[in-house]
Amino acid sequence: MKETRRSLLCRTFCAAATPIIPLMASAQTTNWPTKAVRIVVPFPPGGAIDTMIRAMAPDLTESLGQAVIIENKPGAGGVLGTESVLRANDGHTLLMTAMGHTLYPELNPGLKFDPLDDFKPITSIGVVPNVVVVPADSPFNNLGDLIRYAKRHPGKLTYGSAGNGTSLHLTAALFMNQAGIDVQHVPYKGSAPAVTDLVAGRIDMMFDSSTSASSFIAAKKLKALAVAATDPSPLLPGVPTIAQSGVPEYKIRWWYGLLAPSSLSDAAVDRVNEAVQKAWTDPELIQRFANIRVEPLKMTRKDFSSMVKADRSFWKQRIPELGIKPS
Repeated sequence: MKETRRSLLCRTFCAAATPIIPLMASAQTTNWPTKAVRIVVPFPPGGAIDTMIRAMAPDLTESLGQAVIIENKPGAGGVLGTESVLRANDGHTLLMTAMGHTLYPELNPGLKFDPLDDFKPITSIGVVPNVVVVPADSPFNNLGDLIRYAKRHPGKLTYGSAGNGTSLHLTAALFMNQAGIDVQHVPYKGSAPAVTDLVAGRIDMMFDSSTSASSFIAAKKLKALAVAATDPSPLLPGVPTIAQSGVPEYKIRWWYGLLAPSSLSDAAVDRVNEAVQKAWTDPELIQRFANIRVEPLKMTRKDFSSMVKADRSFWKQRIPELGIKPS
């Protein structure tokens, strides 16, 4: 049967048009970003996480060819800002977050997103190791001394934190569990008041970020006993890790990194990853990180994704074991 002129024209046109859609999609992802890129920090301004991404923003702006805007949206321990990234749904909003992202479900009943399924890891940015600190006049000069005393006097020592479920609380609680000691938790509304009480001797010890503690250590108002990190920190030379101080199974890396909504194309995610890797070649950026006591954490996208999944699995199991509950 002969084709009608209309059906022949339709078949010819449709065949010619078939490649147009993937070509257009490819052009859109290749040209990404087409407008300013917004990076949401779900915590207040001034902290380490906010400072490090602001330090990197000029390099990212140059590489991406569009303005990179940092926006703080604190609330509910980071949950509100994280949710806002998903609600934006504009293809140009990213999330700057920390390892705490992987344990939101255990600390936030009724969470409206899945930390893995709803987000794509882009790249790690930095590590701010926590450090075990005690008052300058403390009788403990190393972590072994503290552990031995705590075992002989269960429940007598106290440790402060920035609040229930914060990195300072979780890293400390994990240490107490693995060291087999009982030390009373004293939660504060932020690390600053906790450090104030520690310096004054009103609490016995604390896991504080190296960013916060370094100036007190330098001024000899606090003593650093150990670093709560996988490896010794170049920012705290001469301070051993907890694993080197008698708790060999203690290995933790409290990372900070960039995530994207899972709807963002892989091509766009790769562009951001490439921009970050290029930023690490800027010696001024490395110096800015050193000035704020942040260690750059350079990983491939694949390795970062594997680390995020491993941390999710680890904390999903450990939080109930540690008895940490939503506040």
